[in-house]
Amino acid sequence: MSKHIPPRLVATAPTWTIDTEIVVVGSGAAGLAAALAMRPRRDVLIITKDTLDAGSTYWAQGGLAAVLDPDDELENHVRDTLVAGAGLCDEAVVRSLVTEAPVAVRYLMELGATFDPGLAKEVALTREGGHSHRRVVHAGGDRSGAEVQRTLDQSARLAGVDVMEHAFGLDLLTGTTPDGTRVCAGVGVALLDRDGNVDSVGTITARAVVIATGGFGQVYSSTSNPPALTGDGVAMALRAGLRGANLEFVQFHPTVLWRGADAIGQQALISEAVRGEGAVLRDATGARVMTGVHPQEDLAPRDVVAAAISERMATAPGGVDDHVYLDARMIERFDERFPTIAASCREIGVDPSRDQIPVAPAAHYACGGVVASLEGASELAGLYVVGEAACTGVHGANRLASNSLTESVVAGTRLGRKLSETLPSRIAPDESRPGAGLLDPTRRHDVRVTMSRHVGVLRTPEGLAAATEILDALGDSVTTEVPANRASFEATNLLTLARAIVAAARTREESRGCHRRTDYAESREVWRRQLGVTLHDGEIEVV
Repeated sequence: MSKHIPPRLVATAPTWTIDTEIVVVGSGAAGLAAALAMRPRRDVLIITKDTLDAGSTYWAQGGLAAVLDPDDELENHVRDTLVAGAGLCDEAVVRSLVTEAPVAVRYLMELGATFDPGLAKEVALTREGGHSHRRVVHAGGDRSGAEVQRTLDQSARLAGVDVMEHAFGLDLLTGTTPDGTRVCAGVGVALLDRDGNVDSVGTITARAVVIATGGFGQVYSSTSNPPALTGDGVAMALRAGLRGANLEFVQFHPTVLWRGADAIGQQALISEAVRGEGAVLRDATGARVMTGVHPQEDLAPRDVVAAAISERMATAPGGVDDHVYLDARMIERFDERFPTIAASCREIGVDPSRDQIPVAPAAHYACGGVVASLEGASELAGLYVVGEAACTGVHGANRLASNSLTESVVAGTRLGRKLSETLPSRIAPDESRPGAGLLDPTRRHDVRVTMSRHVGVLRTPEGLAAATEILDALGDSVTTEVPANRASFEATNLLTLARAIVAAARTREESRGCHRRTDYAESREVWRRQLGVTLHDGEIEVV
């Protein structure tokens, strides 16, 4: 049983207070879309622990999935999403997302986003894994996220959204209404200097708090996620007593550039769109990896491809057990279509027009998060969660490629319009609970290596048990003697998320979507349900 998870992040007493109508924690597509839709009717403050553009949106290569081709149909997109989600999607929520997706793309275009033009269509459309049709809109070839981030950044600032950078959201503040209902009343914040040390601590009170902090890919040592993705918002919500769901379903992108056995941290993504344009996976002997594995072969859903690669690597064909190859030599003008990927490949001496690209799976996307509706409403009044930090029922056990940016824009815009019309009443926060220590940031490496080694694509009972033992020991090392700074806040949040993931993975005795257990090779009808994860008295409980 997990223990010693701090109930609060330790920091000095607050010395300042800011009051606003709405505070948004996080500055990716979901948070920016929400903030933009709230203006000009509401006063909105975005806080971000880094700079405005440091989240995962900027790095998204594929684009946004939406039915824009007359030969495609909304029903196809719905079906593809449900199939990828392996029985755990909420079909009604999926239908809402798919219906609003084309509107979201055109909304971004009206804001000034420049998507790649098509020869005979308004925009170029590509196909990615799990999609039955070409429906992925992209910008700059493989710079789609950067274009979305740029567009929303500029639009939000022009709309008068206030931004506080280098501000770490510590914990939620809660209060109680006259009838005894517990509500969210604000957030505690640590202002950081350039080195991540705490300059001061304060409180931001608000009528609504929006968590839009993204996922937690940094819980793994090998990930496509940028350094800022440490699960801060999800950990914050768990500490406040909210329920997480589907946390065991961590999507591993099948094709991340393999830089060597010792490479850690953020790895360069090789977009699924490369396979959409004809590239195929081969092992070190030249044999196709996906032949006979799935009807869509190299364009199968990500969980299928990642598992197939992992299983092939385990057999060490040609003596190579830590990567396979993506053969994209048939793609004409590769450098023009995928400039970012081409540059990453050349950094390690690979020319995609002549050489096969070494790839391996790496942690990419959190299919689960804090339980919330597509409009962001959580189980705590006054608290809203959007984007990758939320579990809305869209992704189920495995996300369909390029549905994430789409969900962020749709959900963020929905929430922003809702809060622009109606806000909860203002409630004064209760006194904060004391913290119980922080994890030494030097132990962050131990958390991440443990997760990659034992809780990766293929999970064994022995590995999950070992991970539990190691993480319990790390929990025992949490102490009030660790200095409060960005590094220790992040390390503590990562430990919290790691414990939650492992607890859920040990409980789910089946293989479904992103969760593959070697002792339960098939999915089981009894497990066709969400697993909730909560934090009580320092212990993770799975329900």
